[in-house]
Amino acid sequence: MMNKKVLVASNWFSRYCSQAKSLLLEHGCEIMENETDRALSFQELEPLVADLGAVIAGLEIWNRGLLQRARKLKIIARWGAGYDNIDVDCARELGIKVTNARGVPSGSVAEFTVGIMISGLRRIPQKNAWMHQGVWKQVMSSELCGKSVGLVGFGSIGRLVAEKLKGFGVKLFAYDPLADTATAERLGVTLLPFGELLAGCDIISLHLPGSPENRHLFGAEQFGRMRDGAYFINTSRGNLVDESALYDALVGGKLSGAAVDVYEREPLDPVSPLLEVEDLLLTPHVAAFTRENFHRVSLVVTRAVIDVFEGREPENLVS
Repeated sequence: MMNKKVLVASNWFSRYCSQAKSLLLEHGCEIMENETDRALSFQELEPLVADLGAVIAGLEIWNRGLLQRARKLKIIARWGAGYDNIDVDCARELGIKVTNARGVPSGSVAEFTVGIMISGLRRIPQKNAWMHQGVWKQVMSSELCGKSVGLVGFGSIGRLVAEKLKGFGVKLFAYDPLADTATAERLGVTLLPFGELLAGCDIISLHLPGSPENRHLFGAEQFGRMRDGAYFINTSRGNLVDESALYDALVGGKLSGAAVDVYEREPLDPVSPLLEVEDLLLTPHVAAFTRENFHRVSLVVTRAVIDVFEGREPENLVS
């Protein structure tokens, strides 16, 4: 008999994904949930994996040591698009299918990116904080209109950011070795080499996967090549940015500000120097945290699990 024990390692499944949960139960699945507000550790996962038939994965690490203990595991359905936290090669060796929710969270992440772009330029979070402290402090800010926006990465999220920015009167540029040139032309996006993009844009927004070759793509050298007073945004993966170099670029005045939703270590260390920077807008990896997106993603990953349990090839297969 097929083992239908499913670990939902991503958070808040019962609270926001009732339809997906009902679907799993209707297909005879036994559900275990992550009831914390963080990614599960190796020590927490290790005693569970031997009996699992499927995992709906969040941001916890699925390395070779863990996968080799999961002898009954048939599928890891990644909650979201990125799967750099899963050893895909090892999963393939062990016959474990890996899927993701490719493209599904893109709209909510793109919308969030535009939101923090405007919030950061207009210094809305700081002004709100001052008001709550009883301080009437009128400080100058900048408009988005007329700015040159450079998108580092022109996949599904980068393209949607460009589309959402079309009505703001900005000049759009992108760097991506695999860019869809036809889509770039349709959206009025000029494709540039990486170095030219850094030097030529007022705002740089990062939208690349967190693959090993992209680690610390933005360090002291890259921040140094950006325009004086540029604004930097990262809603993709924390390992793409050297946080100490970002800190130096902000406190040294090279950047006018930045907005960051993802970090090299999550949760962010409560004594991180980043917390000292007033013109750095920090959010706790929530770009995709909308009710609508949770509903969409939960149905995609749940159907992938059910497909594998019932002998069908799942959609969005990455391994």
